[in-house]
Amino acid sequence: MTARRQFSRLIRDVERGESFLIARLVPHGADKAADPAWAAACARMMARLEEGAPLGGLRIVRDGLQDR
Repeated sequence: MTARRQFSRLIRDVERGESFLIARLVPHGADKAADPAWAAACARMMARLEEGAPLGGLRIVRDGLQDR
């Protein structure tokens, strides 16, 4: 069940005493940057953002995303 689609139901259940964990937010650990697989994946993602991705006749690049 997604909270977004079932929000009214979740509120009713909470009013009856149930509890739900909607999200768990944790700090980004510095240890991930030391992981070679994570660093490689991050580098690939950044390279893809820099080169852009074709979308039909449009070319989507990182710097242009904020302008749209």
